[in-house]
Order: sequence, then structure tokens, then C-alpha cells
Amino acid sequence: MSESPSHVVLDAKGLRALAHPVRVQLLGLLRRHGASTATKLATGLGLTSGATSYHLRRLAAAGFVIEDTERGNARERWWRAVHLMTSLNELELANSEAGQAYLQSVVAALSRRVQRVVNELPTMADPWRDTFDLSDWSLRLTPEEAHQLNAELVAVVRRYRRDLPDTAEAAPAGTARIGLIIQQIPELPDGDQE
Repeated sequence: MSESPSHVVLDAKGLRALAHPVRVQLLGLLRRHGASTATKLATGLGLTSGATSYHLRRLAAAGFVIEDTERGNARERWWRAVHLMTSLNELELANSEAGQAYLQSVVAALSRRVQRVVNELPTMADPWRDTFDLSDWSLRLTPEEAHQLNAELVAVVRRYRRDLPDTAEAAPAGTARIGLIIQQIPELPDGDQE
């Protein structure tokens, strides 16, 4: 794995560790909410603490999470994410069996997040409900234009405040966590249409 304190680029070993939907979800929860215990994470995922502990140990063995020794005691282990972001840059790895399993796990986790928000939308506070958007555009681009569009979107997102577990308290009053999911995918033909 190629890594920095905030970013890890997956290699074959990392892919194998993340080729399980529970591990993708656990890593996402630790990144969004900060350190936690297997018991607390298990409750949020509807799993047993034993199953959650097993997956956390697998993530730790692959270098994605570490035990937070500043917290807890001999009975209660706390875990935290090592990196803020994961990327898969090699097409060959993405096309491998583990790469496909990882990508399927990511899609499933993102779909669950969106579905949960859609389910809660009727009871959400008005100012935040009004920010909800599910847009779908079809564009006709060259591969170069698609790369440029993605770079421009990333540049726009980077102008805004990053939500990190240890910076939430310092954010201005009235802020809340916003999930922004960008999907830039080549469209597949629908039957006879192009």
C-alpha cells in the first residue's frame, strides 16, 4: 500500500482486507465518527461484538485501523482509523476478484447510507431537508473531459470544511455533517439505445 497520514492507495493485500462489506462499513464509521469500541460499532451495524472484533482485527492486520491505547481498559478496546481516505488507482487491481468485491462493498455501503437518509427524510429538520439532492445527469464527454470534470469537482469540494472527528467541536455554530457522494461512471447502453 502506498500511504500518507491521510490517504492510502490500495494494493492487493489491502484489497483483500477490504473485500468484505462489513469492513468497508467499519472503516467508514471510524473515519466519520472517530474512535470507537467493537461493542458500539456492532450495535450500529446490527452485528455481534465478536464478529465486529474479528473484522476490526483483520483491518488492523492490514494497517487500516489501530488500537487507540489512550482510551479504554483491559476489558474495552478502542479502535481508530489510520487514514482518512482510501483510493484504488490501478485498473488491473480494480478488475481482480478482490477489486470487484471491494468495489461492490463500497457501492453497497454508499447505497445503505443514501437509503437511510431517504427513509428519515420525512422527519428531518426543514433547513437540512431542503439541502437534500439526488441529481442524475447524462453527459457526453471524452475520457480527457471526464478526467477534467472529476478534477474540477474535487477542487470545489476541497474548498469546503472537511469533517473530521477531532475538528467537529471547532466548527462554526449551525454546521452539521453533510455526505457528498460523487459517482462518475460510464453509462452502459440500455438495450438498443445509445
